[in-house]
Amino acid sequence: MHQYIAFVGDFPIRSYGVILSLSIVLATGVGYFFAKLDGRGYEKYLVDIGMIGGFFGLLGARLWHVFFFDWDYYQHHLDELLNVWQGGMAVQGGVLLGVIAGMLYARSKHLDVIHLADVLAPAIVLGQALGRCANLMNGDAFGAPTGSDFGLLYPIGTLARHTYGDQPLYPAEVWECQLDIVIFALLLIFRSTDYVKGQCLALYVMLYSTARFILEFFRGDYTSLAFGLLKSAQLTSVVAFTIALIVFILLRVRARR
Repeated sequence: MHQYIAFVGDFPIRSYGVILSLSIVLATGVGYFFAKLDGRGYEKYLVDIGMIGGFFGLLGARLWHVFFFDWDYYQHHLDELLNVWQGGMAVQGGVLLGVIAGMLYARSKHLDVIHLADVLAPAIVLGQALGRCANLMNGDAFGAPTGSDFGLLYPIGTLARHTYGDQPLYPAEVWECQLDIVIFALLLIFRSTDYVKGQCLALYVMLYSTARFILEFFRGDYTSLAFGLLKSAQLTSVVAFTIALIVFILLRVRARR
């Protein structure tokens, strides 16, 4: 785990930023491949969709974290709102705002937005997997103490080390990266079936929400419970899963009718 790749004078080249940028570029490239394979000519819009979705995805991820997870701190430190290297990018907010921005752009070009979302869903979750590699290098989105000699030991200077010292922590971000790759493969398999338009996007939401709900039990970067019940990410996962499941079923029922 290395937070810094190099320094240009006093300016740090951070692993977090490099890998996060790479995840957006590669996800856009994979999306381009899938769109070209689809044969509707949508690939010519993919670079623009990737740039717009990537920008608003980063913005949404940061704002989601600030307002839903750590507002008690940031309301007194507004000058640190954009200090993402301190830790604090919520995937759910990033996906939500990034997808909405991409869909609005696609709609402005008169594309079949839902069909395009089905095509790009595997690319989106692949980008999420690579993004978790950035979290690992930065020492954020970390797990809770394992209470044994199993776990990750983070170096001095990372938020994880500052929070828990030299205690071994659950590799929560590593597990999420691995599960995202599994979801990537499952979505590709599903797309080879006779699915109804919109179901691939709904399945992506269901699979990721399930994975995130479970992984939150092992996260240690924040422990507060919303309404004294579950972590905020778990509550949003439950809501997202429920909506996606209803949509998935209704799409199939409507297609049969």
